[in-house]
Amino acid sequence: MQATLKNFTTLEGYTIIENPALSHLFYEHIRAWKPKDSEEEDLKQASDETLTKINDVICEWIDDRGIQKLANRYKSHLDIGILKPPQLSNNELEIDNNVSLKMAQLVYEQLCKFTPEKIKGKAIYVILYEYYKRYIIGDKNPASCSDFALLLQESRKQEMEEDIAISQALETYIPLQANKYPHVDSEENEKNDTFDCHQHIIEFLGGKEILEEKKIEQQEQKRKVMVIQGKSGSGKSIFCRHLEETLWNNYIDDSQQPIPVYISFPKVYNIKNEKNIILQALQGKRISKESMDAICEKVSFVFIMDGFDEIFDKYNQNDNNHKYFYNHFHLDQWNAKVIVTCRSKVLNDEDINTTLIGTNQNQNITTSMMYLWPFTKKQIYNYIEKFASMKSKNKNYNNWTPQNYEETLNSYPNLQKMIEEPFLLQLILTVLPSLVKQYGTGSRISKAQVYEVFNDQWIDIHSQNIISKLAELRIQMSVNKIKSKLKQYCLNLGFDMFHQGNQVAVESESQHENNDYSKIWSKLDPEMENDNKSNMDEKIEIKAINEASVPKTSDIWKKYFHGDSVARYVLRRVGDNKYQFLHKSCQEYYAAQKIIFDILSWKPNMVTIDNQQFQQEFETHVPKLSINRKLLNEELGIIQFIAERIYDLNPIFVNLKSRLFRIIESSKNNENSNVNMQNQNWSNIKIPYAILNHAFLEGTDFSNANLDHVHFHQACLTKANFTNASMNDIYFGEYAYLEGHSNEINEIQFSKDGTKIISCANDKTIRIWDALLQRQLHVLTGHKNAILAMQFSHDDSKIISCSKDETIRTWDVLSGQQIALLKGRSWKTNLATFSSDGSKVAICSRKIVIQILDVSSGERLQLEGHTQTVNNMQFSPDNSKLVSCSSDKTIILWDIFSGRQLLSFEGHLNAIKLFEYGMYHQVKQIRVIEGHTKLISGIDLSPDDSKILSYSGTIIQIWDLYSGKQIQALEGHSNWTTAARFSPDGSRIGSTSHDNTVRLWDVSSGKQIQVLQVYSYRITFFPNGSKILLCSLSGIIQVWDVALERKIQLTEECLDDITIAKLSSDGSKIALCLKYNTIQLWDVQSRRQIQVFEGHSKHINGILFLPDDSKIVSYSRDNIIRIWDVLSGKQFQLLEKHSSWVIKVQSSPDSSKIVSYSHDNTIRIWDISSRQQIQSLTEHTSNITEVQFSPDGSRIVSSSWDFTIRLWDVLSGKQLQVFTGHSLCVMEAKFSPDGSKIVSGSWDKTVGVWDVLSGNRLLLLEGHEEKVNGVQFSPDGTKIVSCSHDKTVRLWNTSTGEQIHMFEGHTGEVIGAQFSPDGSNIISYSKDNTICIWNVSSGKLFQLLEAHNRSINGIHLSSDGSKLVSWSEDKTIRLWSCHNCKITDMNEINVMKCVWRMGIQSGLSMKKSIWKDAKGLKDQQTLLVKQRGGIF
Repeated sequence: MQATLKNFTTLEGYTIIENPALSHLFYEHIRAWKPKDSEEEDLKQASDETLTKINDVICEWIDDRGIQKLANRYKSHLDIGILKPPQLSNNELEIDNNVSLKMAQLVYEQLCKFTPEKIKGKAIYVILYEYYKRYIIGDKNPASCSDFALLLQESRKQEMEEDIAISQALETYIPLQANKYPHVDSEENEKNDTFDCHQHIIEFLGGKEILEEKKIEQQEQKRKVMVIQGKSGSGKSIFCRHLEETLWNNYIDDSQQPIPVYISFPKVYNIKNEKNIILQALQGKRISKESMDAICEKVSFVFIMDGFDEIFDKYNQNDNNHKYFYNHFHLDQWNAKVIVTCRSKVLNDEDINTTLIGTNQNQNITTSMMYLWPFTKKQIYNYIEKFASMKSKNKNYNNWTPQNYEETLNSYPNLQKMIEEPFLLQLILTVLPSLVKQYGTGSRISKAQVYEVFNDQWIDIHSQNIISKLAELRIQMSVNKIKSKLKQYCLNLGFDMFHQGNQVAVESESQHENNDYSKIWSKLDPEMENDNKSNMDEKIEIKAINEASVPKTSDIWKKYFHGDSVARYVLRRVGDNKYQFLHKSCQEYYAAQKIIFDILSWKPNMVTIDNQQFQQEFETHVPKLSINRKLLNEELGIIQFIAERIYDLNPIFVNLKSRLFRIIESSKNNENSNVNMQNQNWSNIKIPYAILNHAFLEGTDFSNANLDHVHFHQACLTKANFTNASMNDIYFGEYAYLEGHSNEINEIQFSKDGTKIISCANDKTIRIWDALLQRQLHVLTGHKNAILAMQFSHDDSKIISCSKDETIRTWDVLSGQQIALLKGRSWKTNLATFSSDGSKVAICSRKIVIQILDVSSGERLQLEGHTQTVNNMQFSPDNSKLVSCSSDKTIILWDIFSGRQLLSFEGHLNAIKLFEYGMYHQVKQIRVIEGHTKLISGIDLSPDDSKILSYSGTIIQIWDLYSGKQIQALEGHSNWTTAARFSPDGSRIGSTSHDNTVRLWDVSSGKQIQVLQVYSYRITFFPNGSKILLCSLSGIIQVWDVALERKIQLTEECLDDITIAKLSSDGSKIALCLKYNTIQLWDVQSRRQIQVFEGHSKHINGILFLPDDSKIVSYSRDNIIRIWDVLSGKQFQLLEKHSSWVIKVQSSPDSSKIVSYSHDNTIRIWDISSRQQIQSLTEHTSNITEVQFSPDGSRIVSSSWDFTIRLWDVLSGKQLQVFTGHSLCVMEAKFSPDGSKIVSGSWDKTVGVWDVLSGNRLLLLEGHEEKVNGVQFSPDGTKIVSCSHDKTVRLWNTSTGEQIHMFEGHTGEVIGAQFSPDGSNIISYSKDNTICIWNVSSGKLFQLLEAHNRSINGIHLSSDGSKLVSWSEDKTIRLWSCHNCKITDMNEINVMKCVWRMGIQSGLSMKKSIWKDAKGLKDQQTLLVKQRGGIF
């Protein structure tokens, strides 16, 4: 009996029922409750009913089945997470005086503590929880984390149903690859170091196992942020949605996992309430504001915040000290890990550091960065398979198989780069059948044309849907009229989104609520109704709408959502009253089209009108144009679409380029023009804030122009006129030189406070500079020989210096006076460096012995170990160690107190051996790693003392200082590296080289991030890392900005580095060889690209047209020669026999054969028609320098580094003659026009003339003082031209050998010289960046062609002498022409002018530019202009 009673009683200590006090406590709270109002009355009644239900279970007044049914619904509070009622935020006194609140507190505490194990206990818990959920929390609010998660899942399901585009994209989702550094277009997508983006994020967030192993309090954990960057269309948003889906599945499997919340920045962000963005996002997902505190306290999240770039402009306008987004959005109030996405190159480096990474934030936050990479070929194929499978489910499917898609894509070479981006791949596959139909197979299609076809198809689909709906209502309507209406709607909305800086159009609540969507189809827009009277299709005409006034932001969207509009259905619905275009790039396309059509739709009032009248009338219209409503500088997507239309062959766009120039002209009389282009007469132009980086502006007239805030970084301003121009806050990206030293600078460094710079040089002086004003403060003189090293004292008040004069001197910084002198005894110093505190100096004597000298006492410690010349030394940051490198290929780390070797990196036969020293100094080899194979030129320690860099030859290597392992190998320089240094924060490395470049590298990824076209042999970072100091051999110190540039990548324009250019014989076409293994063919007259030839796998060494211009021959470092058909663009032949680089190819006069020579030291002759090699000539014993067919094509002459010239028979392959006599390399050998003689030029400074039949030397022409680089006979054979390193061009008499003229004028080595077709002029080009045209008769310079700002690599003259093309180390080409004449007909009026430029302008040039009365230039800018050759 007692055992039975235990099942029904709640008596403490006697009952077996779990939590027996619950019913008593419940009863005590409601026993004397006297409700104050109806709301309390309802709650009391519900409480009574709940207590009855609890007692029914306890006493088993309901059957076992009923109790079991209740118990089955039980979930532990440990699993579901009970949320605290919002009303319990009141203080304790209020709770004690309010029965409702006391009741809420009781039930909450019970639910959080009670963990039943038996059936009755579980049933009671379910009853209590349901009471709590319905009456304490309320039906609309979540009572537990589980309820909260359910609400979010329902919200997500609704979002997916409304946004079909996302659902479809997820259906074809392909895992993305990513990396820790951004992808560069020249890189292969298939990289070993790329990783699965999704898996990387999951590991970053921490999987289930990690969570179980590490039960750490949240406040002790480091908060995590992952920033994902990727190009537009790289799949950021779809990846975020896929990640959200994965994380939800993880949560469903394990409720202890964090809850994902996807937040679209453009959809949620409100500048007026931006700090509460998480609250806004959750409220948008049907979560009440009242529940937020409890949710924030109880729930752990993963916030997936997508599209930061789309709100950045507005975000950045807010004048707030908290620019870091984590603080700005109060994310620290949430228990959350954060994923944030941002489009690449929208934010500059500083913005990324400030807003996304949070530089200098004193927070316990770990921030990681990763970059999405383009699709690989495998990913593309996998996507195509999924896409085809999805489309096959469509009734209207075109039955294309994956193979159909792949084969068709392969026929469009220029689409291959586009389809590497996921969204563009989807777009192109969607419209591929239409592209084939509209443009034909194999044609060149621009990105703008892809979007045009896609958007037209999108509108067609929606137009047909509207027609179908109208037909059901028996309303007839012209489909063309609907299409026109929808197009105009998209044009206007796309532009307004750009203008407002918002990617989401919001329908007002009143409009949204008043819309009766069932009636929309029965009433047409007024413009559509008018068309009902006629079923005739009307011609589509898109008209520009120019609003008289700009509406307020709050009203801007009203016109797009009036009640009877059906146009909204062309948009993507992303919320109850929110709409977007399918993708941001679609909005950018429509904004660009709106701007373009706005410009092109204008027509003059008069039928007959001259150009001046046209311009005057056009100018009155310009202020109303859309293009003047907002600056386009930051809108790279819109700029790209506009730029591509300039090159579009569609006649609609034929006037676009000229109209854009007219807008520039109009800015002379208007204040509001914001367009920036280049060239022409721009006097009085007003283009403040224009971005003219890399622009070709030589000769441009900017007089009286408004150029405030304009960027001229690496622009060509040669001969530009800036008279009386306003130039406030302009930006050059470079600064005035620090001039003073007259010889090579040995060291340069900053004071510890960054206010001063000191430099020492071989001119025996030390100079102190003001770092801010960049002017010289003191010259310290006293040393009798070159100064090798110097160092600031610890307080920056003194300088210590060490010289080859075997003295160490101490100087006062303030006065510049010497205050102490320490003389050495037979130091024989050739290298020196100070410790950072100036207390010790390491000197290298006798080239291999290092001595550590105490500056105050003079005591010395000798370090011996190197066996060859020590090239560099450096103290560690804590001054306890010294690292040295040597020509013996070793790097040694020394302890400077004991003199003991700590580590030795030795390079023997491609390896570095790492040693450790044990007891009794026994040496033990612990590992062998790959190392330098050439002498080590220098080393540098990282600021945190954890890494060391070394440079040898062209390679820079980064090592872990303690393990000796190589971390990175930096490859990019093409010549010897002269210096390399870590940046102050250790994140970057700056390097200089004999290849005339300065390069910046990212330490973590090992990737090159910037290239400056400038020669320097020493580099030093400014303390904040924003600028660098570069030293030239002449003693000049240059200051450069090293902030990364944002580039606009245009698909139609050639922006790759151009390495070679060749003209067709008639000058009508120009072939360009690009850095990345591509050849482009351009029409000279129309300036349009007509073919692209792709196939070489490595750098292309050269190209040439065959004499009949029907084919182009290319040759490459891939050892292959390819012949291309000019008309079709297809490869005609592929010639493979060479085993090394093909250096050059020449054609026979009749185009039937070609001859090639290679680094394999062979010459090969090929028959073009049979595609066969007919001869292989192998007698040369060293590298071949030149080959040429004889005028009749029967023989070949070759020259070589083996000091010989050889004559060969083409048909037999026999060697006919060997011409010997030169004592050094023969650089060139050429036939005379009649084929009877050969002229040769050698590095022995002589020119030889040889008889072909006898092999005898007829003449030895002496006079050049340096190496001879090139020679050529005149067209009539009576003269010879030669050029040399001695900066001269010389003209010789072929018969007598007498020097006729010496042409002097070049200031650098003359690389090449040739006669004009009639022999009246000589054209030479030089490392001084100029081309000279000399008159043969007078021996005088006729014209100097200045435009390139780096050494000219080559020129090519058309056969008729009408055009000349030049290409340069500045990575550009220039096409020169004489108006209506040839070079032979030039006179003082008709001279050669640069008529076309291509490539990226690199290097700021200002030679002969005019700056008289220019306003707003800073003193340093004025000095910069003067130093660069500008005239004031």
